[in-house]
Amino acid sequence: MTTQPVRWGILATGGIAATFTADLLDLPDAEVVAVASRTDASAKAFAERFGIPRAYGSWGALAEDAEVDVVYVATPHSAHREAAGLCLEAGRNVLCEKAFTLNAREAEELVGLARERGLFLMEAMWMYCNPLIRRLKALVDDGAIGEVRTVQADFGLSGPFPAAHRLRDPAQGGGALLDLGVYPVSFAQLLLGEPSDITARAVLSDEGVDLQTGMLLSWESGAHALVHCSIIGGTPIMASVTGSRGRIDIPYGFFHPDRFVLHRDGRDPEEFTADPAAGTGASLKHEAVEVMRCLRAGETESPLVPLDGSLAVMRTLDAVRDRIGVRYPGEAEQAQVATA
Repeated sequence: MTTQPVRWGILATGGIAATFTADLLDLPDAEVVAVASRTDASAKAFAERFGIPRAYGSWGALAEDAEVDVVYVATPHSAHREAAGLCLEAGRNVLCEKAFTLNAREAEELVGLARERGLFLMEAMWMYCNPLIRRLKALVDDGAIGEVRTVQADFGLSGPFPAAHRLRDPAQGGGALLDLGVYPVSFAQLLLGEPSDITARAVLSDEGVDLQTGMLLSWESGAHALVHCSIIGGTPIMASVTGSRGRIDIPYGFFHPDRFVLHRDGRDPEEFTADPAAGTGASLKHEAVEVMRCLRAGETESPLVPLDGSLAVMRTLDAVRDRIGVRYPGEAEQAQVATA
């Protein structure tokens, strides 16, 4: 694998799978060799669209394909445990979309399975792999704005989304939190780690998913994060990090920025912009490059998207759902089985 292209399998054929596949095809050291869906027709149509040689009408067939080095799981998060687990059981490395799973228990199962088998597993938190986000974190870690006091971030879409849409379907892990809120929560925890206290309020739909949720995350250091997500109101989708000696502002699209501005006390603002040669901020290539780097280096976890960090985010999302009263079908039964 150190000299040959990394061979990718794509599990699911929705919009994010298409975007990721298109980006993979632009990477000279990546090769998309197989795709799977729940139906032959969907898999074949996707394969024809992208020139993929093998199309499977079942997830299991892709998982058993020994000529696949790593599988990208692009299903709704309600199916991540099943799909990623199937691939890991078959000996395949996995890049799994976010939110990592439906809940922390499922995430712990996947991480435990990957570590037991010595396989690579990473949450597809592309924000963490973005070069400007990495630069921002390095500046914060180096004390450019002093001690972090407050993180603010939001992600809201105006919709409206009909009741039949997956974002409002409890069976698919619907609601604003897991689809959108995972970004501001992950951004805050990238800089501050797992919070020590969590407060949350939400507006719920008739189906029982969150339409919008506001969260106050607190740390023992005294830092706070004010984060918000919504599927009933478009928000600025901006972020700001305030420290004891300055501030960093990220404009619209904070989770895939093309620029940010560093304000240091007593100094002129500094603007940091993306390197055009590295691709746009909205590119998914950065996470694919990181996966392939890890595979070639024999690493089973990425230092950019560590599994312990993904588990910590899932624990926070679980705590938020506990505060706002959102439960997904089957969770209570699964918990009882796990503790039996």
